[in-house]
Amino acid sequence: MSTNRIRRWIFPLLVPALIVFALSQVSGIGHGVATQHANIDVHDKASLQNGAKYYMNYCMGCHSLKFSRYNRMAEDMGLNEDSGFTADEVNALLKENMIFTTDEEGNQTKVGALMKNAYSTKSATEAFGTAVPDLSLVGRSRGTDWIYSYLKGFYIDDSRPMGVNNTIFKDVGMPNVLWELQGTQELDKSHDESEADDHGGHDTGPKLKITKAGKMSEAEFDTVARDITNFLTYVAEPAQLSRYTIGIFVLLFLLVLWGFAYLLSKEYWKDIH
Repeated sequence: MSTNRIRRWIFPLLVPALIVFALSQVSGIGHGVATQHANIDVHDKASLQNGAKYYMNYCMGCHSLKFSRYNRMAEDMGLNEDSGFTADEVNALLKENMIFTTDEEGNQTKVGALMKNAYSTKSATEAFGTAVPDLSLVGRSRGTDWIYSYLKGFYIDDSRPMGVNNTIFKDVGMPNVLWELQGTQELDKSHDESEADDHGGHDTGPKLKITKAGKMSEAEFDTVARDITNFLTYVAEPAQLSRYTIGIFVLLFLLVLWGFAYLLSKEYWKDIH
């Protein structure tokens, strides 16, 4: 390939790569504040189960997961026959611990139903001034680090209607529903933003300090925030639990196929000089 042809391809290949890199540097960052690393593992079944428990009890009342189904969630989290659970036992666990809504006839929502809630858009708008978003895809749209940092970023702000603000989502419109677990936080006004120089020139954002302890220690709440983040990351793309394994088998199949194709090619061309 000539030098001119190489130069011709550099621009269309390099520019998209630079754009992707730039977006990756700013994604998940709220008004100039760096996010914390969530360090999750979607294959950790115990973490997914714990995250689902806290999500259903603290978040599902407002934020639905309308692209997911209860029984699919249970299957992926290890509540299945492979783990020693019968179908009836799984259904009973879901109905007792996860499903808190009813259908139009007043019966408890079925385990195969989509994970919707009873909070109407009209009621949400009246309470918060805007519709409450469904969080089925927040794991992909915001990213894991953003969710984790958001859950840990609430602090007291008397100027806000809900009495709180968030370091990641400025002027957030929702209350801190996990306050009884985490406790209440305030901005540490002694923090000097010039400390960013100690972190390679990147501002680590406002510092928060616990002013009223919650039911959990800081380490325990970090685990809860990480597990909820892990659960939402799974919900955003359930196929990720199996796609890596499928990908490996596909690559192995292609490798074997390439071997047969190579041998066939040699056989075809052996008498042609």
